Formats: sequence, C-alpha cells, structure tokens
Amino acid sequence: MAELVGTDTRSTAAVRRRELSDFLRTRRERLVPAQVGLPPGRRRRTPGLRREEVAQLAGVGVTWYTWLEQGRDIQPSRQVLEAVARTLRLDPHERSHLFRLANVPAPEVTKDCAAVPPEIQLMLTQLEPFPACVKNARSDILAYNRTYDRMLGGLSAVPVERRNTTLLLFTDPGLRERSVDWETKAPMLVAQFRAAMSRHVGEPAWKELLRTLQRESPEFAELWTRHDVREPENLTKEFLATDVGLIRLRYTHLWFGPRSETLLTTYTPADPETAVRLERLYESAVDAAVPRT
Repeated sequence: MAELVGTDTRSTAAVRRRELSDFLRTRRERLVPAQVGLPPGRRRRTPGLRREEVAQLAGVGVTWYTWLEQGRDIQPSRQVLEAVARTLRLDPHERSHLFRLANVPAPEVTKDCAAVPPEIQLMLTQLEPFPACVKNARSDILAYNRTYDRMLGGLSAVPVERRNTTLLLFTDPGLRERSVDWETKAPMLVAQFRAAMSRHVGEPAWKELLRTLQRESPEFAELWTRHDVREPENLTKEFLATDVGLIRLRYTHLWFGPRSETLLTTYTPADPETAVRLERLYESAVDAAVPRT
C-alpha cells in the first residue's frame, strides 16, 4: 500500500485499481441478499451478492460495475461511488477508503456532533440522574448523558451512524420491547418523521435514512404509506428501563434557538416511584463506567 502515497503515476494507478478491485469484491461477498432486501433465490456458487445485484441496487449498469470491480481504467463520479457505498453498506471509514482508491475527492461529511458545544454536554451531565439527550430534526442522537445511555440499554455500543431514535425504535428488538405501548407510539413517530422531512425534501442524508427505514422495517414502510403528519409534543411516556423496570417520564423539548432544528430533550419523573428508580438507574450507569480491577 506504500505505493498509493505520492504522485498518481501509471504504476501507482494500477496498484490503486487492483486494491479497489479486491476491496469491492470483499465488501460484496460479505453481504447476503436478506441484508439488502433481496430474496435468497437459488443456491449460489459464490458467497455474498452477485455483481448484477450490486449494480441494480446502486442504479448503475452491470457492465460498468463489473469493469469497476475488475479494476478497469474508468473514471467513476462521486454520485456513483456514493450509490455503491450505500449499496455495500460501507461504514464511514470504508466509504473514505473507497473514494481514495477510486482517486475521487470524498465529499465533506457533516459531523453533527461537532455542533454540540461543551456547555451543552456539561448541561446534560448536570441534569443527571434525569435522562437527557440532544437530537437534530432527523432524530440523530448527537449527545446524551449516562442515565439516558443506561435507559436505552447501552447506546454507547451502537455505531454512531445508527444512533437515531426512529431507526433504533423500528429496528432494535430489545429497545422496542422496552418501549411500552410501542404499537400506539409507532404511527406517531412516523408522522413526526414525515413532517420533519417535508422541510428537507431532496437532502441525501434524509433520503438515505428513509430508504434504510423502509428496507429494514416492514412496519415503518407500511405506516409511511399513510402520509400522516404530526409535530413533536411534550408528552408522558412509559419505558421499561434497564436494571430498574417501569419508569414514567414527562419529556420536554427545548430548541437551541428560534431557527434551530437541534433540540435538547429532558426526561423528568412523572411519579415518586420513577424518581427513585431514576436514582437507581443513574447509580447503575456510574457503576458500569467504573473500570474493574
């Protein structure tokens, strides 16, 4: 790989294309049809997806994708590489690697977490033992405190790109079981997502999240066809929290400013029993964070 550094001479370009060929093949072979919404089909001679399946899902020609994976000397566009990266379900590091191997400048990735200043993280900590988090309009979780992490059963173990409350509630079976009366709340979540997305129609991140939800959750896909809309409200929710059982919480949304779509959500106890259980939940979160010797 040392040859990849420096001027892109003819020999260096050949090395890049060979690396690109191997990389695409291994990423394709690690996927199974069910992961991308395809039926198993007949018995497969090789592991993973077929080239024509990747091409179809990415919206590119089979011959073109085959040439790309074979390391032919072609010039893919950013848009095509983005489509291939989504189809192969590349994480942010793999996506950057793909663009480097293709010798195409990678588009800037917005790091929403950088928009959460230290003062807000301090506020989240000061709110403990009450759970609290910061989310954007897309429901990406940008920051949270230890009680919130523990309440959701270990949010820190979830990959950053999947820390989205709508995505988790529709695709994480454990979180779905802990969300009391999920069947009633699910339509409200989808209606709120549609209302929020109406202000971001055409934005790639929103479209990608919608495709993921429709692909991974039949319930979401069905509810999406209803075209219901609903704005966020300050309500009471019941939740089966890790370690302590049922808690009843009143949640309040506080927007960062008059034009901001980033909000701080705080959860306060709706009854004395919940207040006691939140103290226990916080204590378990602190204990879990202490290194064992």
